[in-house]
Amino acid sequence: MADKTAWEKKFEAQIAEWQADIAKMQARAQKAGADAEIEYEREIARLKDRQSEAEAELKKMRAASEEAWDDMRKGAEASWDAMSKAMKSAWSRFG
Repeated sequence: MADKTAWEKKFEAQIAEWQADIAKMQARAQKAGADAEIEYEREIARLKDRQSEAEAELKKMRAASEEAWDDMRKGAEASWDAMSKAMKSAWSRFG
């Protein structure tokens, strides 16, 4: 149970960090020119979708039994990896 709780807290913290990064990106978008702002907003929408997927995986994992949580963790890790890659890609383009 300790592993599950620790992992959930770690995942929660990462989601909060992503939320902060998205907010920073939104602030930059507002300062960008019209064309750049459109690109920022498209990327922000993609990131928010990925973040929602990660939050859904966390919710499923929380609801999973102790026996099933390891399988759920694997799905959450895949979501985490996808979001991390998307965030890195966005910062490399706009950061």
